[in-house]
Amino acid sequence: MKFGLIVPSSNTTMEAELWKMASGWATIHTARMRLRKITIEELEEMEKEMLEQALCLADAKVRVIGYGCTSGSLFKGKDHGQELEQRITEKTGIPAVATAQAVIEALRELQIQKICVATPYVREINDLERRFLEQNEINVLQMKGMNLIDNREIGSKDSNVTYELAKQAYIPGAQGIFISCTNLRTIEIIDRLEKELGVTVISSNTATFWAMLMKAGAQKKLEGFGKLLF
Repeated sequence: MKFGLIVPSSNTTMEAELWKMASGWATIHTARMRLRKITIEELEEMEKEMLEQALCLADAKVRVIGYGCTSGSLFKGKDHGQELEQRITEKTGIPAVATAQAVIEALRELQIQKICVATPYVREINDLERRFLEQNEINVLQMKGMNLIDNREIGSKDSNVTYELAKQAYIPGAQGIFISCTNLRTIEIIDRLEKELGVTVISSNTATFWAMLMKAGAQKKLEGFGKLLF
């Protein structure tokens, strides 16, 4: 099974994490859009490259195309992710998944309405993310950011940094934790967080891959990456 993935040019994490989750039964084929800093201006410019890159992936006859950027699929508001999916599918004829919309669908699947959010972003992007989640009827109890704007710096962070950030973001009463950003390393620490904190943990990458599996009709249980995928 072949999955297509479009990521920001500076993303060094998502492709590798999806390959690990695919674990020999599927392949990941990746295209890139230029982005170095997570700002509204660069996210807007990056989106302009989306359809050209989607067409390139369509040439490889992938089953699903993922738009692998969290902030890039939510900064325009509630329906941003759905609109990106629709545009990709209309252009290519291939089902599409946008990360931010995948997160909403994953939280609904798990019946989680109250969450804590861990992000690497600056306040401006965090505020847009909170707005997006709450517009989609997800109650954000607490959000912790790292105040990073350079996407290459985000990708350089060890998963232990993500682990500590998620623990700082969590407060009792939350039904789950969402670790945001496809360039943050997460899949090594999700099981550990779920066992230690007793709540479900999803990340941008696990939610995106889960939604891609759903769109592809793939009945796969993946052990070791959290409750969502197993």
